[in-house]
This record gives sequence, C-alpha cells and structure tokens, in this order.
Amino acid sequence: MLDLAFLATAFVTLFVIIDPIGLAPLFIPLTAGMDSRQRRTVGLRACIIAAALLTVFGLAGEKILTTIGISMPAFQISGGILLFLTALDMLFDRRQPRREGHAAQRPDPSVFPLAMPLLAGPGAMTSMILLVNQTDGWAGTLAVHLVMLAVIVSAFIFFLMATPIERLLGRTGEMVITRLLGMLLSALAVQFVLNGAQGAGIITLN
Repeated sequence: MLDLAFLATAFVTLFVIIDPIGLAPLFIPLTAGMDSRQRRTVGLRACIIAAALLTVFGLAGEKILTTIGISMPAFQISGGILLFLTALDMLFDRRQPRREGHAAQRPDPSVFPLAMPLLAGPGAMTSMILLVNQTDGWAGTLAVHLVMLAVIVSAFIFFLMATPIERLLGRTGEMVITRLLGMLLSALAVQFVLNGAQGAGIITLN
C-alpha cells in the first residue's frame, strides 16, 4: 500500500523545485511575439520533453551519471551557466528578431531553456532520483512519476495563462517585467552554480 503522506511530500517537493507558478512570468518574455497557438505549442512541447527527461532520470538517472562519469554538482554548475546566458538575453533584449515577427530567425525556447533547465533542472532531476530511491517496487516508482506528471501538467496550465497576463501588462509592462525577471533568472543561475560548487566541496555556504 502506498504511503499518502510520502506522495504528498513528493508532490510538494517537486512543485516547489519546479515552481510552475514562478515559471509562468518567465514564459512571457521567452515566447514574446508568439500568438496563443504558438505559445500553447511551445508550452506543450516543453512539458512533454521535461516529463520525458524527468522520467529517464527517475528510472535510471543515477546509473546514467555514474556511467559517464558526471557528478550531480557538475550537472548543476553547467545548468547554471546555460541559464545565465539566457538571463543575459533577457536583460539586454537580444530577442528583438522574435518581437519583429521574423519567424525564420525565431529561436524555439521549448527545449532550452524551458524544458531544461527550467522545468527539468538539476534540482528536479536530483529529486526524482532521491524520491524513487525511497520507494519499494514498481508501484512506488510509478506513483512518484505520476506525481511528477501532475506537477508538469500544472506548469502547462500556468503557461496557458501567459497570453492574458501579457495583454494585461502591455508593451511597457512587458519590458519592465522582462528586465526584472532577467535579473532574477541570473540570480537563480548563480545559485545553481553555488549549489554545485558546494556539492563538490569547493566552497561552503552558510
């Protein structure tokens, strides 16, 4: 019999780490210039890819990293560096071609940075490994993955709310929010790097 308290803890853990509510505002500048249908497609693709990545890590993540000789701290640091580059794009408005509607030049943010490392980041992948390791048998493993899917679905629902939020903000509000979130995203990226450095024993955080 599955422990409901454990499943509740698993849901809260993944919800806090993935943070669907916090990702909704980030979704706006990352998909600026797209209509509702395009945003829905990008959001759905990102969620599917993230769910697939977290499933792989839940089932065999520890073995994969061990086999290829990558430590989780190294994974966190690399994810932080990539996320920081995205934050720079937001801060210095390097996404102008997308806003001008040049579809041929429009980058697709569904894989990076939405699916990884925002949805399926080092923290979420590590959590999947740890949560699955706390279960016994396939029933527990399946339950953890169903909980993860519930969190990903909630993220997609918040993504769908991006268009009305953008209409409410307007162009000026969008520019202000984009810069602000760029700063917050850069801080999150640095935190990823610091967590990785601490996990590697390079530094000690209070």
